[in-house]
Parts: sequence; C-alpha cells; structure tokens
Amino acid sequence: MNPFEVKTKDVNDYFMNWSKMYSKPYNKASVDPFTKVRVILMNGTEFESNWFLHQFSRHCDEPEIKKQIAIIRAQEQQQQKRISSLKPKDENMLETTISYEQLAIELTAILAQNETNQDNINALNFALLEDFDHLYRFANLLKMDYGIDAEYLVGKLTEIMPGRPTISEHRYPTDNIKRSLDNSSANPQSILISNIITAAEQQTMNFYMNLANFYPNDYGRKLFSEIALIEEQHVSQYESLEDPTCTWLESWVMHEYTEAYLYYSMMNDETDEYIKEIWKDHFHMEVSHLKLACDMLEKYEKKTYKDILPEPAFPKLLKFGENKDYIREVILNTVRITSNQEDYIDNTKLPSGALFFEHQRTLNSDTKSVPSHQVIKMSIEKFGEDYRYQDGEHPIEELDDREKDNTTVGREGLKSKK
Repeated sequence: MNPFEVKTKDVNDYFMNWSKMYSKPYNKASVDPFTKVRVILMNGTEFESNWFLHQFSRHCDEPEIKKQIAIIRAQEQQQQKRISSLKPKDENMLETTISYEQLAIELTAILAQNETNQDNINALNFALLEDFDHLYRFANLLKMDYGIDAEYLVGKLTEIMPGRPTISEHRYPTDNIKRSLDNSSANPQSILISNIITAAEQQTMNFYMNLANFYPNDYGRKLFSEIALIEEQHVSQYESLEDPTCTWLESWVMHEYTEAYLYYSMMNDETDEYIKEIWKDHFHMEVSHLKLACDMLEKYEKKTYKDILPEPAFPKLLKFGENKDYIREVILNTVRITSNQEDYIDNTKLPSGALFFEHQRTLNSDTKSVPSHQVIKMSIEKFGEDYRYQDGEHPIEELDDREKDNTTVGREGLKSKK
C-alpha cells in the first residue's frame, strides 16, 4: 500500500459534526481485548500528533505553515475525541489501566520481533519487562479493590506475573538516553517503530500522571505515581532513539506517515465492524494530512516526500496476536539487566559507584515504603498469595514464589556493593 496513490478529498472536507464525533462505545463485557488495545494506541497516536503540532507551531515563524498546522491539528483533535468516546462509561479506571498495560506489552513484543536495528531491539525488550511487571502490580490492585480477575480483561492472551520488579526499574535519568537513529540510512521500519512506541508510551505516561490523584485510596494513588515515573523513563528512552537532525517539516511528514500506516494497520486488523469503519475513515483523513505536509515540505524546503521516504509503500502491517513464548524468553534472558548510559548491563556487573545504585539508595532506601511492593504485600496478606495468570512456572525461580514479593531481582548488586 502506497498512501500517496490513495485518492482523498480536500482537507477542509474532513471536518466532523457532533454526531459523527461522538462514537458508540464498545461493550466491555464482549469486546475483543485487542480492540481495546487498538483504541488506546490510536488515542495515544492522536495525542502525539497534537503535542507535536503545537510544539512545531511555537517554533515556526511562517504564517502559512502555522495556519495549515492549525487546520490539521483541529482535525486531529476531532479524531481523538471520536476515538476516546469509544470507551464505555461503565469501564472503571483500573480496567482501562489493564488494557493500557496489555497494549504496552503486546505492542512492544510485536515491534521487537519485527525490528532489525539492534539498539531498538534492546530498548524494546528492556522496557517490555517493566510494562509486564506493571500489569502484574495493577492486576493485584484490581483484584483487591474491585474483586475482578484481570485475566478476563486481557482475554487470557497475556500472562500476568512478575517481570523485572518495579522497584528495580528506577534509574538515574541519564541512563535512559540512548543512541539515535540516522533516518538517512535507517530502515524505514525502524523509523516507524521508534515513532510508534514513543507515542504509545507517552500516552501511558500522561494517563498515569493525570490519573494518580483521582484514585480513591492512598496505596492506589501511590502505585499510579510510581509507575508514572517509570513511564517517564520509557518515554525518555524511546524518544532518544529518534533522529534529532530532522527538520520540523520532515518530522511533520513522518508523523502523518506514521498515523496513516497505523490507521491502515488497524483497519486491516480490526474485528469490530463499527470501529473498523472509523479506522478506515481516519486513514483517508491522514493521507490527506500527509499530502498537505508534503506540500509544505516541497514549498519551504524544496524537498519531496521521496527525499525522506524513498520507498513510500507501507512496510509489514502491525497486527496484534499472542506473544507469550517471546515474552518468557525475554524474561529469562534479560530480567537482571539494567540500563547503563547508552547500553545495557547485568546489574551485578556495575561498579559500586554506578549512578543506578546511588539513585536506588536515594529513592528506595526503605523497601517497605515502595508502592509497587506495598500493593503486592497487601494482596498476599488479603488472599494468602498474590494474584497471577500464567500458563506454567515462572521462568525465573526467584519470581515463582506467590507468598513473597521479590525486591532484589534486578538490583542484586546494590546489596553486595554497599
């Protein structure tokens, strides 16, 4: 599929009325879990578009470009409102959170398995285990506070058990900055992947940042706040993979291309016919936006889309499916890894003065007060064991004990080097 060969209407013909903008929500009792995941992904993609276009406008001194940005941004806002309204009123915030984490896990696993750039693969696998652990923590909170088993929300498509313990995920900020791509030589798939995962993780970060203080009890508020800090780290990691030398107009074209690719992927993957039509409609809107961005690129930088997209046809489409075996393999091979500047290393091989250890001593000096640990401890006290959904034994022996929350895996070196 080459989006530049798709016929579209004039951009101004894509504005919606209120009736079209307010969607019929999905039924939370019968919806495909991956439909919920697609809704969250595209909501986050629209947020990224709006955030980017606001930043572009604030750094642009060409009135015509600013006006065209305003038009596109208004339509992206309408798209976001249409997608956001798909969430039903009776879906509580923790049920939605479970889907956020399922998206983070499954999307990251899919992208990692379709990536060729080793730096990107390492970054994806590293953060994958952390989002996997977040699902486990939130699932225990859901079980305690609402009596709901999260395995049914994820359709038993994603296992629920510890990953890299959240307490081990807190790092000094500079360790989250990685080597960036060079778009002039990078595989187009790698460029798309960095764009997609940055938007998705940013959506999760913003959701938790704004949601924490709305939770009805203190331990839940604290858990959302702690995991929001980790999502900040993930956004820092992923955005650092993107090529920082692109011009604003080049970045705009790539944003619109990414959106068009995602909507076309969602359209081909969707099982709900009503929502499928929304993805189809938005795909055509995004192609129209893409063409306008390319017009601005050609007019003001004398470049065509082929200068930044030599092969404009979409690469392999994004398709959701089970990734249990892949995730178990990543857990087995990388659970003790931490980030060390641009690279990754077994935490036991870090020098005693490593920033990771110093940051751990500052933030997590009192293990008992760490929210992610508190929630599991409370769950064990209430039910006699933690809540899990897993198809077999945990691949890491130390994380297989359901009557005790492990707070050392991934930070063993901290104890040995005090």
